[in-house]
Amino acid sequence: MSGHEFEHTFDNTGSVDMTDTSTNIDKAAIDQLTAIAEKYPRKRSALMPMLHFVQSVDGRVSPRGIEVCAEILGITPAQVSGVATFYTMYKRRPAGKHHIGVCTTALCAVMGGDALLEAVERKLGIGEEETTADGMFSLEKVECNAACDFAPIMMVNWEFMDNMTPEKAEQILDDLAAGREVRSTRGPVLSSWAHTESVLAGIYDGQADEGPSAGEPSLRGLQAAAAHGWTGVPEGSQK
Repeated sequence: MSGHEFEHTFDNTGSVDMTDTSTNIDKAAIDQLTAIAEKYPRKRSALMPMLHFVQSVDGRVSPRGIEVCAEILGITPAQVSGVATFYTMYKRRPAGKHHIGVCTTALCAVMGGDALLEAVERKLGIGEEETTADGMFSLEKVECNAACDFAPIMMVNWEFMDNMTPEKAEQILDDLAAGREVRSTRGPVLSSWAHTESVLAGIYDGQADEGPSAGEPSLRGLQAAAAHGWTGVPEGSQK
């Protein structure tokens, strides 16, 4: 096999729904994907933000999106698909206008994450990894949202909703369904999952500074250190 590469088979790779060939990727989208790739000295490094942009356009990692990314980056569709199916943040089937993620790992579970997930499932009438028939909501069980000091956590379009209860979650879902304004606990007013995906692709929306960068529970250690005059590692503790 010296000097040769293995041939890759694209069909039925990685559980991407290859039967759904619908796409909104047009010339403008291809131009934007190309522009994303050109930001990187090694174009292949742009694959992950490019996949986020594909999701912002098609609501999922679509077959057409995989093909276009492969063409722009000069790699195989199977290589693109391998990345797209490795990370749970890339959706293989259409996500909803609002994507809900509920953490049930360790601390969140202890603090009520399982009950929170069950309440959201009942409210939406769907299970995890499913989308409502009207396309408004999709649901995911998340393995740690990295916000244990605000447990239990629910995310909406990747934005944090802290210290959740089933009642709070149901109200948020009602407000989103009715088109009412909902603000994330430590971030901007919620728009849509597709919009957030475009931001993750590197398209600036001017909302990066909205909301506090850290909540009060996250700052307690810093506040205790200031109150006691603690400044890093005590002298003489390192050898």
